[in-house]
Amino acid sequence: MPPPNILMIARAPLAAFAVMGVAWGTFAAVLPDLKGMLGVDEAQLGLLLFLTPVTAVLAMLAAPAFGAALGRLALPLATVMMALSFALPGMTASLLLFPLAMMACGAATGLTDVLMNARVAALENTHARPLMNLCHALYSLGYAVGALTTGAMRNAGAAPGLVMGSLALLALLLSLFTWDKAGRIEGLSRPATKAAARLGTLPLIGGAIVLVAFMTENAAESWSALHIEKTLGGSPAQGALGPATLALTMAAARLGGQALIQRIAPIRLLRWGAGVASIGALIAALATSPAMAYAGFIVMGIGASVIAPTAFSLVGSNARPEARARAVARATLLGYFGYFFGPPVLGLIAGSFGLRAAFVATALGISLVLILAPMMARAKR
Repeated sequence: MPPPNILMIARAPLAAFAVMGVAWGTFAAVLPDLKGMLGVDEAQLGLLLFLTPVTAVLAMLAAPAFGAALGRLALPLATVMMALSFALPGMTASLLLFPLAMMACGAATGLTDVLMNARVAALENTHARPLMNLCHALYSLGYAVGALTTGAMRNAGAAPGLVMGSLALLALLLSLFTWDKAGRIEGLSRPATKAAARLGTLPLIGGAIVLVAFMTENAAESWSALHIEKTLGGSPAQGALGPATLALTMAAARLGGQALIQRIAPIRLLRWGAGVASIGALIAALATSPAMAYAGFIVMGIGASVIAPTAFSLVGSNARPEARARAVARATLLGYFGYFFGPPVLGLIAGSFGLRAAFVATALGISLVLILAPMMARAKR
């Protein structure tokens, strides 16, 4: 485990990452019940989820101004809104209201994501300590808690509304730890001159790597339960174990990556992670039993775990100090196109060609990091 002083330094963003993990872990594991509640197939559900990234992207664009205006209140307020929003999707079977509820989830998530990653980047450079892998590990741990708790509640017959409402309450309690008297994120305001505002190609390439990583990660997390239950005939509890297995593996690997990033060149770590994650996705695609699928998710989680945190850390450490927060915000915006568009894109592929084909597409997608990593090394600030 990391030394206590590191946990105290990063307490506020750690809590925000945990809240996001609980929220999305719950959503991924309850997705089969939401699908049944709405009476739609995979392709239709994917279309309903396409509305989520619309508000997420708008919120990400507004996040720097939101953070600059509210100062140390920005991250706690965004995290509280995110926790509360995830109680909404389980409360309605309406094909009109459900997308609106998911849009609220997307907006709050997008706002929080920009702010918490920018805060971690600032803390890394202030304290000269790697923190990004640790914070992303808390997301994965929170995700596993949400998924496993949801699986237990579904097995006991709990309705989606009760499941999502209960876990939203847990997320709300965790969000109280995001308050930090010194939590103002400097550098979010746009500079007066064009020269000072220029960010270069660094956040663009870093964001592209994060996009690929999160498209792979979140798509697999969101659809793994359905893959196990529908393709492989697993029970609801076995289905929930799919995203939980991936999340727990990623949490453990990210905790290991906290130390590994100090010993291995970041670009090499990116390429190694992409290769391993691709193999894991192919194992999941070819699985003939839930156990084989879990093995694929474990391999996939080990590889994918280090990609996004390493890319974020590279953007934060290589950007100009006065542009650091905005560079991380730009990379977050680009990267989370993958986070939000991954599940619906995979849903459309699954609806047309089956869930096995969707995981093959996941393997091909993550392999793009092998091309992007060398470009990151040459990126201009």
